[in-house]
Amino acid sequence: MSATTAIRSGGKEAHGFVEKLGLPKPLIWGFVGLLLFMIGDGVESGYIAPYLAAHGAGSETNAAVIISVYGLMVTIGSWLSGALSDVWGPRRVMIIGLVLWSVLQVLFLGVALPAENFTLMLMIYGLRGIAYPFFAYGFLVWVLGASPANRLGSAVGWFYFAFTGGLPTLGSLVASGTQPLIGEYLTFWVSLGLVILGGLVSLIGLRKAKGGGRLAASDVTTGRSLINSVAIAFTNPRIGLGCLVRVVNTAPQFGLFVFFPTVFAVELGFGTAGWLQLVFILGAANIFANLFFGVLSDRLGWHRTLRWFGCIGSAVSVLAFYFIPQYVSGQYWVSAVCATLFGISLAGFTPISVLMSLMAPGQKGNSIAVLNLGAGAATFVGPLIVALFLAPLGAGGVTIIFAALYVLAGISVRWLHVPDEAQRVVAEGGTLDGLVNPDAATQRITRD
Repeated sequence: MSATTAIRSGGKEAHGFVEKLGLPKPLIWGFVGLLLFMIGDGVESGYIAPYLAAHGAGSETNAAVIISVYGLMVTIGSWLSGALSDVWGPRRVMIIGLVLWSVLQVLFLGVALPAENFTLMLMIYGLRGIAYPFFAYGFLVWVLGASPANRLGSAVGWFYFAFTGGLPTLGSLVASGTQPLIGEYLTFWVSLGLVILGGLVSLIGLRKAKGGGRLAASDVTTGRSLINSVAIAFTNPRIGLGCLVRVVNTAPQFGLFVFFPTVFAVELGFGTAGWLQLVFILGAANIFANLFFGVLSDRLGWHRTLRWFGCIGSAVSVLAFYFIPQYVSGQYWVSAVCATLFGISLAGFTPISVLMSLMAPGQKGNSIAVLNLGAGAATFVGPLIVALFLAPLGAGGVTIIFAALYVLAGISVRWLHVPDEAQRVVAEGGTLDGLVNPDAATQRITRD
């Protein structure tokens, strides 16, 4: 076993209740603000598509086009947020995200929706997809640079706890409470208020925190950073491999959502409501498991947590999620347990963000840009696999393919090596802020 697996929370001991929870104390208001921001962003998630169809889009198909463009812009924004954080600094990227979200939301609510104009909806709402990744993933780059290196797993766990806790979980809960009282349209304005509040809480609370400024060397231009954010996947193959692991993380989840509704709602007879409850159970389990595995990975080892709980755990749980309910047809609680286990195992991938930042410590923003590209790619890789193999292999065959991908990802973890310089920083309990990335050609390859 190499040092990369054995890295644990050594070095300086954490003091105080906040630090013992794994929260970087200087960044704590950033997490609070992120939660509020993502609650605001998630308010619309449960009803935006039918609302658009009924208020100007003209049809469910046109509403789906708007949502698809929005998703494409989310992917682009996720990539840009990392690359631009390197040269502009996470703080500026977060500010841009907050301003873009707020301005475009006002235009969407004040111009596009009242006019019931499909083209305006497509342009304005679609462009708004860039905004939340700027704010959220800009903060993730900040977290990875300013948190103690031996507590990065805990810090990333808290990030995803706030992120997924807001979008869509608590956001949908807020909408369910406001819609009966003030209606759907005014609920959109509530989301704007929550986003602005969250943005201000983060940016004001982080005003004295280190790590919000420029991360790249002074001679790196914006254009060069954008190029590097793609080239790094080829010049540093481990970053490219990490991107593929990130694709495998959620591609099966998006794929399952294509054909599992038929399996559980129709074939097993649980109905649409029963299937949606399983989705909620899966998401709720994932939220808390993100935090758990983030903290655990600092103690158990990031590679070990990723391999066994994330990759192999997901391989086993995705098979269980499909096959076990088939053999105990009609037992809803069994399906609920399987959904819970799958949601928990997906959170075992939390350390991939840590490893991506450590494998290129001098290019944290660019490595996170590649990571985010993997997250975006997962949204269409999963459904594509279903489209190609569902007819010839059936639902069970596609599920087995997804399980095999998780196993392959688990095998590939052995090559996600952390450079010696980054390992020393972890052992000393320092931060990665300002650490220069060693020449990839000199990094030794070890097995764990």
